[in-house]
Amino acid sequence: MDRQSEQPARPRPAGQKLMTWRMLNWPNRISLLRLLLVPCFLLLLMQQDQWPWARHAALGVLIVIGASDFLDGLLARRLNLRTRLGAILDPLADKVLIISASLALTLPATAVAGARLPGYVVVAVVGKDLWVIGGFVIVHMVTGQFRVHPTGWGKALTFAQIVMVLAVLLSPDLDRLANGLGGSLARAMEWIVTAFCLAAIISYTRLGLSFVHEGQQPLDGPPGR
Repeated sequence: MDRQSEQPARPRPAGQKLMTWRMLNWPNRISLLRLLLVPCFLLLLMQQDQWPWARHAALGVLIVIGASDFLDGLLARRLNLRTRLGAILDPLADKVLIISASLALTLPATAVAGARLPGYVVVAVVGKDLWVIGGFVIVHMVTGQFRVHPTGWGKALTFAQIVMVLAVLLSPDLDRLANGLGGSLARAMEWIVTAFCLAAIISYTRLGLSFVHEGQQPLDGPPGR
């Protein structure tokens, strides 16, 4: 047996271990940290029965995530640090948060008491994202290009979804201020989000069709085949 294969691998210097992190710009670092906060948010929702403060802590984490979303976009624009990785990480972090929160707030074990999200909201949220992901793949297969371009309806939907999650988390507190206020606000946001999902599906479909029309590659072979 070759002795070289028996030699243990040399440990990498500490500086090299941090190289990957240093290669990221600050907007991408913030987006990555936002992704890492999602499990903390979900863990707090799972512990609502055991930790009385868990719902308010989850609310605090959600506010931090929302603020970081604004911050990384601001830095990318002001410092001209827009990258392809950032164009993927930023919407990915939003989708992971929204889908995870919607599912958690629908399940009996993690839902907020008295403000459980109905199933149709999850169907609308997940269905819209699956539609967009499918369209992204089709556009890439047809044009050979990666096209990441949020629409106005997509941005409005992301904002409405964050507000909906905030409304659900605050629902018990708002109900104590005025009977039924929290539940009414949560129900209103559920309908708004569902409507915005349908509008976003239409807007992304039109955008995807325009990408295909502009960049589709002809099939091999003579015309008419």
